[in-house]
Amino acid sequence: PAKKAKKTTTKPTKPTKPTKPTESAKSSSPKSTTLSIGDSIPDDLTLEDQDSESINVLELSKSSKYLIVFLYPRASTPGCTRQAQGFRDNFEQLKKLNATIVGLSSDSPKAQTNFKLKQKLQYTLLCDPDKKLIGLLGAKKSPSGIIRSHFIFVDGVLKVSKLGISPEKSFTGAIEQIEGLI
Repeated sequence: PAKKAKKTTTKPTKPTKPTKPTESAKSSSPKSTTLSIGDSIPDDLTLEDQDSESINVLELSKSSKYLIVFLYPRASTPGCTRQAQGFRDNFEQLKKLNATIVGLSSDSPKAQTNFKLKQKLQYTLLCDPDKKLIGLLGAKKSPSGIIRSHFIFVDGVLKVSKLGISPEKSFTGAIEQIEGLI
């Protein structure tokens, strides 16, 4: 009798999905990258503040020796409030160090205004609903969250990046890090 041919099993191929462009194909888009220490803020990055005014982030970073950008997940929540109050309570000390403080979240200008007034914050709150700057800083948490963090810029150049930090360590750490840069 004839021998049966040995069956070889192969996995069926899955239909291929259209592929996303590679990082190199997207390199012309500033949204596709994350800033590293030593990188500059893109010169065309503009966000609204709590008053719906357009703020060029690079120009803002050059308005004083240091720019501290602290990120919080949502205005008027307990941890975010403690973080914002810490920067508020240390505002004068940071001002003496020639630092500008900016809070950043994906909240609307109205939510930021309410937060600023309720907490008596002396500094600007930026709105980033599209997570342009949040994404550049590597603080975007899927799908819609934000990693609590802070960043320090000197003349538009990223010098300090602290991701996943507690509310209290955010403001105390920022002070220590600026003192270390002096």
